[in-house]
Amino acid sequence: MSRQKRTSINLSLKPPKAVIAAVDCGSADDTEQSLDELVMLLENIGVPVAARVVQKRKIPDPAHFIGAGKALEIKEYALPNEVTHLAVDDFLSPTQKSNLQKVTGLQVWDRAFVIMKIFESRAHTAEAKLQVELAQYRYEIPSLKGLGHQMSRTGGGIGTRGPGETEFERHRRKLDRRMKSIEQRLDDVRKRREERRDRRRRDGVPVAALVGYTNSGKSTLLQALSKDAGIVAKDQLFSTLDTVVRKIGYRGGEGHFLLSDTVGFIRKLPPALVAAFRATLEEAANADLLLLVLDSADKEPIETLGIVLDTLNDLKADHLPRIVVLNKIDKSGEAADFIAVELRARGERVVCTCALDGRGFDELLGEIKKIFESEVALTGIKDIL
Repeated sequence: MSRQKRTSINLSLKPPKAVIAAVDCGSADDTEQSLDELVMLLENIGVPVAARVVQKRKIPDPAHFIGAGKALEIKEYALPNEVTHLAVDDFLSPTQKSNLQKVTGLQVWDRAFVIMKIFESRAHTAEAKLQVELAQYRYEIPSLKGLGHQMSRTGGGIGTRGPGETEFERHRRKLDRRMKSIEQRLDDVRKRREERRDRRRRDGVPVAALVGYTNSGKSTLLQALSKDAGIVAKDQLFSTLDTVVRKIGYRGGEGHFLLSDTVGFIRKLPPALVAAFRATLEEAANADLLLLVLDSADKEPIETLGIVLDTLNDLKADHLPRIVVLNKIDKSGEAADFIAVELRARGERVVCTCALDGRGFDELLGEIKKIFESEVALTGIKDIL
């Protein structure tokens, strides 16, 4: 009796095209917004989206994330439409990923993998590359046991721990050694940053940090406020992976402060990336003031603010004084005024700006100076402004 052939798609020569999938556990609006983000994430790495699938379930399926029947439907759609990838808008277990690949015959990515591919393409400095590499290793280790029979073979050659050691164990040890080396180098980076922060405190120079969603205009704001055209500011997700610090002078030449820009936030930011970029993200947690930048043309700016605040809470930075900077008012028009009213009603200090033409900069710098002056008065520090 001949064994039945499993139908699969030859992905080797086809340009990438994806179906995206999510499980809706009761928050349809949030699900659709998250899927919209996944479409943008995939487009940023050159993978167009052919279709999206949303399955309503109380909880994700433990074996396939989406149900096995829905996975078969995706396979039937993928064959005639030349789809090569299935991108799931959540974090998959190794078992779920393996099962989905078997059922659909597609390359299966989860949200964490897609975001890490973007980070990998954006990493240009040695520090950023190390941080991305560390995140990839942390993401890879749980999946090693799902790599098939090869990882379960035993060996007893030179450099192994005896005849009973498997390929998995050897590869795991190799990754552990590399991760420890990277962690040590990143710890050295953290120490150097701490030393710089200590010097700034001794010199009495206040520090503000730009935080917010990716592509909200943080780098463009820093570029415009510092008048440094060398700062990279692109209309793309995660254009900034390294901390950039510039001295900003107040209008009229009366003193200055330091302003830092760092990694943007997004829904479901992979924990491995947050952990790997700890040294970079600590710049925000150790600032004296946060400039929380919101895209005023965002479909749901209030919800986006909530995600940013949740991320700041995870970084233990939600207690810091902050100004909400409603940016891109050139795109939102009068909508920015209504958003500002709602945010002020919630107790936020709000300034509306356009980083492209400088609207709102005088008010923003005035508010920053006012906050730093009040901190000096409250703490009894000498006049540093």
